[in-house]
Amino acid sequence: MKTLDVKQHSVEWHQARLGVVTASEADALITPTFKVSEGKGVETYLYKKVAEKFLGYAPETGGTFSMEQGNVIETIARPWYAFQYNTDVKEVGFCVSDDGRIGASPDGMLPDGSGLEIKSPQGAAHLKYFVNGEVPPEYRVQVAFSLYVTGAPYWTFVSYHRQLPPLVVRVERDPRHMALIETALGAFFDKFDAIYAKLKTWKDAADAPARAAYEAQKAAYEATGKIPD
Repeated sequence: MKTLDVKQHSVEWHQARLGVVTASEADALITPTFKVSEGKGVETYLYKKVAEKFLGYAPETGGTFSMEQGNVIETIARPWYAFQYNTDVKEVGFCVSDDGRIGASPDGMLPDGSGLEIKSPQGAAHLKYFVNGEVPPEYRVQVAFSLYVTGAPYWTFVSYHRQLPPLVVRVERDPRHMALIETALGAFFDKFDAIYAKLKTWKDAADAPARAAYEAQKAAYEATGKIPD
């Protein structure tokens, strides 16, 4: 695993995520009950990721007010956790596998190599999380995928609201979840590689005339010392 020194949500961060299966998007491949997803959602995500890699950009999705507010409160929750648990929390950019195909953006990394996933929901949602006392279903795959990418022994999920009691849940690495993620990724990248190879073949054929013309001009220049008309 490599950690890229980029600021989360920056242009460089978005660029690093192109064509990469990320923890925040892994629920497109795996259900909250940890089964391999099937159907249109997987297909849509597949084409999205292939298009990102091939084109080198992704359409701007923007953000909602709630998302922006959550990002701001997370900057408060991080030092709160560090103080409350007497530990250092290191901000990181993007953790990516050595092959560059999967990644995660932890909200913080702890000295023992584990990480943080911090959510700052609206009051009603946070209260529901707090009362239930567990990682909400919609974030379980994100946490497990972060464990898979980083190899961390455990992850800490935090739901934080400034006027309500916090929820802090430690999630241990589960070998069954890791094996299922590997299975899902294997099936996904088999299809990904097949589509990408088809695009590459098309591009090579489309670029062939231009490459041939360039090589002819280069040969003529080397032979005569003059730039061809």
